Amino acid sequence: MNDDLRNIVLGVIAAGLSASVGWFFRTYLWKRKLRRKQTFFGLPENSESLLVVNRDPSSADLAVHRFDVFALLELSALIKDCGSHAQIITQDAAQQGFGERTEFCVGGPISNRRMAAHISAMLPGISFNMDPEPGPHRAAFQIGDEQHRLDPGITEHVILARLTTGQPDQARPVFLFCGQRAITNQAATRYLARNHERLHRKYGTGTFVLLLKVVNSQAYGADVVELVADVTRAAQTPAPAPSTPAQISHRAS
Repeated sequence: MNDDLRNIVLGVIAAGLSASVGWFFRTYLWKRKLRRKQTFFGLPENSESLLVVNRDPSSADLAVHRFDVFALLELSALIKDCGSHAQIITQDAAQQGFGERTEFCVGGPISNRRMAAHISAMLPGISFNMDPEPGPHRAAFQIGDEQHRLDPGITEHVILARLTTGQPDQARPVFLFCGQRAITNQAATRYLARNHERLHRKYGTGTFVLLLKVVNSQAYGADVVELVADVTRAAQTPAPAPSTPAQISHRAS
């Protein structure tokens, strides 16, 4: 074997080794990223999850708003990326316990009774104005001492939450997408898809409750979303009971 042939053979071997190492390293990074994603969403390979869909309150039929359908599509893509499977059920058919399967619950408490049950049981510091009559406080969120009003198409809010029971044997979380309008539900699912790695670094696999603001949806749709605040503590703290007239008069005396 002359020197030229030897150099060619060594070059081919070196290129093969370099390609193999690069492939192994990329595969390792991809698998590590996938495992972190599966851990955050509570979706191990071939696991089952639940998509709880609300109904369109503006329709007399059992219909789903198109923006909520878009939200379900965003979530379905996340679930598929984790190698898991999803079952879609309506809000009045969901009867499983908390933490049995990873659950993604979409819609406000007016259109989704499952959402109302989760808020009441796990987030007693959040209340909603459910008055159907038009007014400045319609669909407003009350979180602790702060009220967040709805300005349709301009400023709209949505709660994005990851809830767990804290029990080590119940690693399946419940994700809530509870918005003032259907388009805000889609905005929250898109925010989660884009920021789940950062949220995992910050919160791990624990509970968090975020208040998001959707800016100028009439122009930008569900794309422009801002984080208003982490309201986890306020949302988990029961609101003080209103004072009764007797209590007020007693204090006055």
